[in-house]
Amino acid sequence: MISIIMPAYNAERYIEESIKSVLSQTYIDWELIIVDDCSQDQTPLICENYTAHYKNIHYFRNQSNKGVAESRNRGVALSQGDWIAFIDSDDCWHSQKLELQLALAVEKQALFIFTGSSFINDNSESLDYYLSVPSVIYYKELLKQNVISCSSVLIYKKLLLCYPMENGSRMHEDFAAWLKVLKNEKIGAFGINQPLLIYRISSTSKSGNKIKAGIMTYRVYRHIGVSIIPAIYYWICYFFLSLNKYKHLVKRN
Repeated sequence: MISIIMPAYNAERYIEESIKSVLSQTYIDWELIIVDDCSQDQTPLICENYTAHYKNIHYFRNQSNKGVAESRNRGVALSQGDWIAFIDSDDCWHSQKLELQLALAVEKQALFIFTGSSFINDNSESLDYYLSVPSVIYYKELLKQNVISCSSVLIYKKLLLCYPMENGSRMHEDFAAWLKVLKNEKIGAFGINQPLLIYRISSTSKSGNKIKAGIMTYRVYRHIGVSIIPAIYYWICYFFLSLNKYKHLVKRN
């Protein structure tokens, strides 16, 4: 079984779209765990409507605001599956995402699989661009650019129990976790170069604020133990590669 973890905070505008994309999966042995980080809008009512109709959708609410990293970690702790997939409450999936990822896991004996992405804006309008990904990526290549979108990941649960996400308000918590997994376990992450993730571009997100995103990326390097000079080198690589991707997105939009 795959346990799908969806953190949510004031997500009433998009969360139904995300849930429906999970329900549309061709692979059916899954559970969806929604962790509500004290939403003040209609998010709880929307989620409870789905839990009333689907036994494999579960809703939990944090007692206080914990942030996205701790919400994801709580979802992992509550999960019953051997595999974990993440989806943010404003993102969506192609219907074959989980099926194709599990097939690749079997073929490659892989423990960590991610996919390419297509993009939509705040109004759910498609952007004429998609992010391609390599067939496999290792630690040093990932340092230069994070091509692993969190909502595209399927990963063996035991890895996340060893390397939980942390410090989500100060850095890219998912990027730090991926780097730790690849570095310490000495494995590669396998990519499916198809836009199986439909990623929502928002100007209010951490990734949408480019200055803040750059600062948080540098903090990731220092957090995982990269010394100052190599961290600056990898940050320069990140800056130019990310700038190139952002230019493509703007042009296509």
